[in-house]
Amino acid sequence: MDIRSAQKLAWDNKLDKGFNTTDAALEFGLLTAEVGEAFTAWRKRLPDFGEELADVFLYLTALAEMNGVDLQTEVQRKLDKNTKRVYERNENGVPIRVSDI
Repeated sequence: MDIRSAQKLAWDNKLDKGFNTTDAALEFGLLTAEVGEAFTAWRKRLPDFGEELADVFLYLTALAEMNGVDLQTEVQRKLDKNTKRVYERNENGVPIRVSDI
C-alpha cells in the first residue's frame, strides 16, 4: 500500500466513525499522545510497538488530509531533498549540514 492510499483509508475511517476531521489542534494533541505511547512501548519493549507506530502514522495522515496535503508527494519531495544535503561532523562528532546541493 502506498502512502496516498493509506491516507485515504485512514480518512474514510475517521468519517465513518465520526472522529475528529476539523480540529487540527486537537489532532496535533492526539498525535503527540500517540508518539508518547509509541515511545513507552519501545522503551518497555512491549509487543504493541508496531501498532503504536501505525497509530502515529494514521494521526499524521489525518493532519495531512485536514490541511489538503498529499503526504506521499511531500514525503518523496523531502526524501529527494535529504539525499542531496551534505553533512560534515563537527569537533564533537555531531553531523552539521553544510549544503543543500
